[in-house]
Amino acid sequence: MTGLLDQIIQASLLGGLYAIFALGLAISVGVLKFINVAHGDLIVAMSFLMLTLTESLGLPAPIAFALLIPIGAGMGWLLQYGLFQRAASQNELQIILITFGLSVILQNGLLGIYGADTRKVTAGGIELASLHLFGNINVGILPLIIFATACVLIAGLEQLLYRTGLGVKIRAIADAPEAARLVGLKVAGLMATAMALVGITEAVSGGLMSIWTNFDPSSGSSRLLIAFEVVVLAGLGSFWGVLVGGIIIALAQTFGGMVDSAYQLLAGHIVFLILFLARPQGLFPKT
Repeated sequence: MTGLLDQIIQASLLGGLYAIFALGLAISVGVLKFINVAHGDLIVAMSFLMLTLTESLGLPAPIAFALLIPIGAGMGWLLQYGLFQRAASQNELQIILITFGLSVILQNGLLGIYGADTRKVTAGGIELASLHLFGNINVGILPLIIFATACVLIAGLEQLLYRTGLGVKIRAIADAPEAARLVGLKVAGLMATAMALVGITEAVSGGLMSIWTNFDPSSGSSRLLIAFEVVVLAGLGSFWGVLVGGIIIALAQTFGGMVDSAYQLLAGHIVFLILFLARPQGLFPKT
């Protein structure tokens, strides 16, 4: 029983990382109403930037991580204002094709710059530090930090998007952009602000992922798939549901891996499919 409890705890903490992966996509799909196919690759790009800041420039990991956040926000703002906004003004298919092209460019660009080798960022030993709970159960300090970060991000996004004037404006332009223009809202600027929030989540998830686990230029597709499954399980617009969805996928992968390592990823996909068929609107959809 202690071993089973340990697996549940470790999987739940992993679910925190999955939730951060999915938060940016939850904003794109649930609030801005478009699917960013390049979301996973943008996360990986942030991981490689973290690697550059720590290894090439020699910055301590905390400082490098802090620098990633404004960089991610600026990147999201520029992508929306300079690229996504023009595509979205044409049709929904156009922006999917644009983000798919961006995904291909990012993967090949990272491959050309960094090579195909698997990388990982060293953060001064925090990735190896652990905290003893009871019995034979120990939890890593880094997974705890990541889970706490997920909770803080979710609480902040909930407060910003659903309980502030800025959040009302962002959701208004996503639901009815023409009506928003008629009442004087600056649609392009507000959409760019929302994508800056997405960029922040991508920077946070990419920076934390680079310390916790290995990554390479082709890792974006798997991150996008996890994020997409978590968002669908959560239900559109539900950020706390994203955390629950992340934990569910992580638990399924953990118990699948306990049966056979080959079943680890497959178990997550099977659980997602079963829950999706049972509740296609998601577990906690917002109206």
